[in-house]
Amino acid sequence: METGQLQDMRAHEQATEAPLPADANLAFIGHIETPWTRREDCPRQGQLDGPECTIVVASPWDLALDGVENFPSLEILYWLHLSRRDLILQNPNHGDSARGTLSLRSPIRPNPIGLSTVRLIRREGNRLIVRGLECVSGTPLIDIKPDRCHFTPVT
Repeated sequence: METGQLQDMRAHEQATEAPLPADANLAFIGHIETPWTRREDCPRQGQLDGPECTIVVASPWDLALDGVENFPSLEILYWLHLSRRDLILQNPNHGDSARGTLSLRSPIRPNPIGLSTVRLIRREGNRLIVRGLECVSGTPLIDIKPDRCHFTPVT
C-alpha cells in the first residue's frame, strides 16, 4: 500500500476529494531504521530513553553531517509515507468527537511531515544512532537540524 488512503474512517471523520496542488518538491536525503514495521506498533510520542534507532544519510548528503556530533539533540524531519492525506476532520482514539486535522499531532495530514526531537547517541559514518523516534522503519528522511534549544551561534 503506497499511502493509507484505503484505511477506514472513524465516526464523525470527514475526508476531501480535493486534489493537493504540487507547489514544492522534496528530495529525500536518506531513510530511518526503527524497530517498528507497522504504523500501529509505533509509539504515539518518541521517548528520549526509547530504543536506539538509526538515521541513514545517503551520499552526497552524508558529507553534510560534519559537526553534528557537537549537538546532543537534533530535530529530525521525515515524510510519513504511509499516512492518509485527505482527512479534514479526525476523531482521535482518545476523543469522542471530531477535531480539525490541523489541531492534532496525528500523522494524517495534508503534507505528512513528521518532526521528532531526538537524543544523539553516536555517529557511525553516514549513520546517526539516536533515541526518541516514533516512525516506522523505512521512513524517508527529509532533513536534520540541531535542536534550537541547544543551538549556540558561533561568534
